[in-house]
Amino acid sequence: MKPPYEFNIAWEQLLDDNSFTDVFLSTVLQDYVVRQRWYGGKSSKLKYIELQEHFRIQQHGEVYYGLILEINFEEAFYQHYFLPIAFVSDVNFAKKDRILPLKLNGQDGFIIDALNLEAFRKLVFERLVTAEPNDTTRVRYHKSTNFDDTEYSSSRFMGLEQSNTSIIMNDKYVIKFFRRIYADKNPDYEMSRFLSEKKEFKNTPAYMGSLSIIDSDNANITIALMQELVPNEGDAWEFMSKEIDGVFQCLERKNLDVYSLPETELFNRLQIADVPPQIIDWVGLNIFLKLQTLAKRTAEMHVALGSEFEDTAFTPEHFNGDYEVWLKNRLLYQFQNRLNTVENNIGRLSGMSADLAKEFLERKNEIRKRFIGFDWTKLKGERLRVHGDYHLGQVLVKGDDFYLLDFEGEPESTIRDRKVKQPPLKDVAGIFRSFHYAVYATIFNNEDKYPYSQEELFHAGEILYTYFINVFYAVYVDLIQKNNINIGYTQERIFLLEYCMLEKAVYELGYEMNSRPLWAVIPLRGIMGIINNKQHG
Repeated sequence: MKPPYEFNIAWEQLLDDNSFTDVFLSTVLQDYVVRQRWYGGKSSKLKYIELQEHFRIQQHGEVYYGLILEINFEEAFYQHYFLPIAFVSDVNFAKKDRILPLKLNGQDGFIIDALNLEAFRKLVFERLVTAEPNDTTRVRYHKSTNFDDTEYSSSRFMGLEQSNTSIIMNDKYVIKFFRRIYADKNPDYEMSRFLSEKKEFKNTPAYMGSLSIIDSDNANITIALMQELVPNEGDAWEFMSKEIDGVFQCLERKNLDVYSLPETELFNRLQIADVPPQIIDWVGLNIFLKLQTLAKRTAEMHVALGSEFEDTAFTPEHFNGDYEVWLKNRLLYQFQNRLNTVENNIGRLSGMSADLAKEFLERKNEIRKRFIGFDWTKLKGERLRVHGDYHLGQVLVKGDDFYLLDFEGEPESTIRDRKVKQPPLKDVAGIFRSFHYAVYATIFNNEDKYPYSQEELFHAGEILYTYFINVFYAVYVDLIQKNNINIGYTQERIFLLEYCMLEKAVYELGYEMNSRPLWAVIPLRGIMGIINNKQHG
């Protein structure tokens, strides 16, 4: 068959026709998929695509299809993706997003990704507006009691996304269509609904509704999540980067000698009044006050996640042997993978990065021992459902406040691993690593701006980072303890923080070695800072 492919059947019956699915799943679809930003298999070799499931997204005789594609790779694994499709006959429409030219019952047209069609977006919104509380059909629309809109007025792409597609509706809501999907409820949906509906946690975009399907194995698969649109001034990464740039410029303005700045021990909890005046004079008060607010919001999120006693997906649990085995297997596998990467790419490094990488390799047994040294029998704290991929890019700035979002979990993890209950300090460790990154990224991105040597800037940066951590940590621990969330005794907390920060830095190291070896200095300094920290017990 040659394009345009001809079928004498109605669009409503098209997917039941095997000759159509054969054509559709051919190289045409493969070529389309690999060009999409949401496609996550770019580093693997695509073998073939199968249609795992298809279902109708419809209303009043208007029909679209939702497809669940199983993409099989040469390397013997597969991924699932969601693709909604529509048939359009307008030759001027969606030129970039055509999947297949087609003649249906004599009508020329194209199959396109339905998200490009306003009529489709409107239909999904209207189905959410009219959703029944207990939908038992195969394609399920759900709306929150907080969602009281009755009419569709507009929709547009949000346009930032990589792995998902987000659409702004009525300038008040965001519907995120998950592209890569899993045979289970998406953690972003579960966490969003739990925090905003059940716990009324105000500092995350409120849950408004969702679309899910029940597949042929009876698994409940989240397709889309609708939340309120929070007007904001950008994310906390941009905010911190600007602030830190100002702090480095201040070194010159105040003509400071970086080696005379007072230092502090890591994880030494500090109220602002305990921060030395020279540091406040250099850094300013504003950024410390903001960090205290962020610490407060982070603690409140964990208080909400740790105060559930009915829904077993969210009830706190103690550490046990199963968790220890799971954690060590995961970390040791990842650590070995990163070691290989560093060994194979050490030639790409120079200067301080090369020295730190050599030290990393020389001390690999010591680091491995730290990972093996996780002994649950000594730990008294609790594990909760946590954010799982918490960093400054997952936080929105709105006025003097912060909103926490994107609860999908770590991109490299399986869906099951993302739902494992973890020490809440894992999230805290994630944000601490993010502070470290923000400090160094500011140095790397503005190298010629500050009249100090890189060595001096790194020294000042490490001091700044330590104060950031200590001010954040003081507020966080106070609030958590006031609310009786058990994160363990002092030594246990430091052990867990170091453990999780080490894990995070080792994870980052693989990324930097592969994509920008110059920056490998950031995770390497993080790893060595923890290995050399004298406070651990």
